[in-house]
Amino acid sequence: MLSFFRVNAPYQILSLIIVLVMFQFPFYINAPDLLVSELQWMLVGEKMGQGFMLYRDVWDNLSPLSAAAYWGIDELFGRSPAAHRSIANILILLQAIYFNYISNQRQLFTERNYVPGVLYLLFINVSFDCSILSPVLMATTFILLAFGTLIRQMQREGVTDEVFELGFYLSVATLFYLPMGLFLLWAFFSMLLYTGANFRQHTLALFGYIFPIALSALFFFFRGALDDLSQNLLTSAFEARRYNLQDFLGVIGTMGGAFLVGGLGFFQTIGYPRFINYQGRCQQIMGLWVITALLSIGLMPFIAPMQFIIFIPPVAFFAVNFFMLMKRRWLAEVLFMVVFLTTLFFRYQASFLTDPITLTSSARLDNLKIKSALLPASIRQQKVLVIGEDEGEYRDNYPATAYINWELARNDFENLDSYESVISIFDNFTADPPTYVIDKENLMPRLFKRLPELGKRYHSTQWKGIYQLNVQPKVGDGDKR
Repeated sequence: MLSFFRVNAPYQILSLIIVLVMFQFPFYINAPDLLVSELQWMLVGEKMGQGFMLYRDVWDNLSPLSAAAYWGIDELFGRSPAAHRSIANILILLQAIYFNYISNQRQLFTERNYVPGVLYLLFINVSFDCSILSPVLMATTFILLAFGTLIRQMQREGVTDEVFELGFYLSVATLFYLPMGLFLLWAFFSMLLYTGANFRQHTLALFGYIFPIALSALFFFFRGALDDLSQNLLTSAFEARRYNLQDFLGVIGTMGGAFLVGGLGFFQTIGYPRFINYQGRCQQIMGLWVITALLSIGLMPFIAPMQFIIFIPPVAFFAVNFFMLMKRRWLAEVLFMVVFLTTLFFRYQASFLTDPITLTSSARLDNLKIKSALLPASIRQQKVLVIGEDEGEYRDNYPATAYINWELARNDFENLDSYESVISIFDNFTADPPTYVIDKENLMPRLFKRLPELGKRYHSTQWKGIYQLNVQPKVGDGDKR
C-alpha cells in the first residue's frame, strides 16, 4: 500500500479524498456524541447571530475569527454538528493536499510522492475529536501557509518582501486561536538562523503580523468592547491552569501511536547523512515547530487530542522519513499497513460497537462529551441560564445573558460582594432575561438578597435549583391610571 502512494501522479489527489472518506464515513452513519466545547462554539455563533457583541454581550474566550466563523456557519446552517464536521473535513483535506504540495514542490524529501499527504490524513484521524471544526484546526491551516512561505524564501538567493505574507498568516492564525501567537517566535528564529533576513525584512514580517491584529483591536474599540476583549480573551488566556492528569492520559492513549512513529522518524532523519543543506534546514525548522507547539500547551484552554493538531504537520513530516528511509522496503510496507489498518479499526469500532475497545475511559474522551441533562420535559427550546458547568442543559435550549462560559461567568457570580459584579449581573439579566435559571452552585438566593428587584422577577419551581421568570402581564391588563 505504501508503494501505491510513492507514485507521484495527479490522480493521487483522488486517492487522498478516498482515504479521508474511509476514515470519516462512520461518523456520517452513526454520529459521535456532541462535545462540550463543540456545543459551546455553536452557542457563541448563535448568540452573535442574534445581534449580541462578542466579549461584551457574549462572554467567551474564543478568538475573534473563530467566533466569526461559527457565526457565519450558524447563519447558513443553524446549530448543525454535521455542517461543522463537513467543513472541518474540507479543511483537513485542503491541509493534507497543501502539505503534500509543498513537500514535493519545495523538495523537502528525497522523493516526490503522496506519502506526506496520506500520513497527514492518517495522523489527524487518530482521534474523532480532531475532525471537528475546532479553532486550532482552522488556525493550523494558516500556520501551514506560513511554513510554505518561509521555505519558499529559503530556496531563493535572498529573502524577498514576501515575508510580509509570513507575518500576515501567523497573525490570522493567532486571531483564530490565541496560543498560535507563539509561532511568531518560531518564524523569527527560523528567519534569523536559516534565511539570512536583514533588519528591514524582520520588521516587514512583524508589520504583517501586527496589521490584522491592529485592525481587530480597532473594530472592538469602536464597538466599545476593547476592555471586554482584554478581560475575556487575553486575561483568561494567561491565567494559571490546573490541567487534569486524566486529560493528558487521554491524549497519550489516542495520539501516542502517531507521536511514536513521528519520534522514530526524527531519529531516522538525524541519522541519515545524504540530505542536502537545504533539507537539513527545513528539518531544523520543523524541530523548532515542535518546541513552539510544546510551549503552547501552557496556553491551551483545556487538554484534548484536538488541541494537539498543531503537532500533526511535524509528526507527519518526520514520519515520512521513517517509512521512506527504511532499507527494507517490505518492512516499511508492513508497518505502514499495520498503522493504517489499526487507525481505521479504532475509528470504525468507536462508532459501531456498543462497548468500544479502548485502554481507559480517558482514551474514549468521556469527560469531553455532552451528558444527558436531567431537566424536566417542559424545559425544552427555552431560554436558559446555567449557573455552573454546562452538562448538556443547553443542548435542547437557547442560552440567555452573556454568561455562556462558566469559567468567565464565575468572576461575577462568585463575587457578589462586589458592586461592579452585581450591577453587571443585573444588566445582563435585563438585556437578555432567561426564562429558566438552572442554579447548580446555589447562588441565586444570595443574588436575590443583593438584587431584590431581580428576585421579584423570578420564582422557585418545584424542581430544586431551577427558577422561572414570572409571567409578565400584557399591555392593558390590570388597573389603569
